Amino acid sequence: MIVALIIACEVGFWILLAAGLGLRYLAKMPRLGAAVLLCEPLMELVLLVVTTLDLKNGAAPDWKHGLAALYIGYTVAYGHYTIKWLDGHAAHRLAGGPKPAGAGYGKARAAHEWRLWTRTVIAAAVALGLLQTAIWYVGDAGDVSSLKAWQFAALRAVGIHALVAVAYTVWPKKAPAGQVS
Repeated sequence: MIVALIIACEVGFWILLAAGLGLRYLAKMPRLGAAVLLCEPLMELVLLVVTTLDLKNGAAPDWKHGLAALYIGYTVAYGHYTIKWLDGHAAHRLAGGPKPAGAGYGKARAAHEWRLWTRTVIAAAVALGLLQTAIWYVGDAGDVSSLKAWQFAALRAVGIHALVAVAYTVWPKKAPAGQVS
């Protein structure tokens, strides 16, 4: 049931995002569009509550609970960023707004990658906190090795993303010929 809820939250995220942006730019109802977009965090709250209740009702902690924690962490760190990014593109495409700035090249791109890495650190911190809380909640009564493995996965994601940011710092992306960085 947890996996189905994670999938439903992801699908719901994109449906609410499309509906909110559609209302905002196509239907010219910016307030209603904003209200729909504000419903997004409620889905993650539902996922958190259901995951907690699943553990409370005696479910053995496993990969599904870990995946839910990482999904919530990712959504906390990247959800607003994704909505803002897509809102900028929708404003440009659907409402004649200015073209959103890209990640850039050279030092600007490296700085952008480090800012994204910071979001990954936040995502991992949220996931680690949720997983550690679940480990304490289950206590010695259950096997929490799966939850500990997800903690390591979160830390591994931070490390891999740091390597990506380092690569953009050491080997900066160059602007295409004829374009100023």
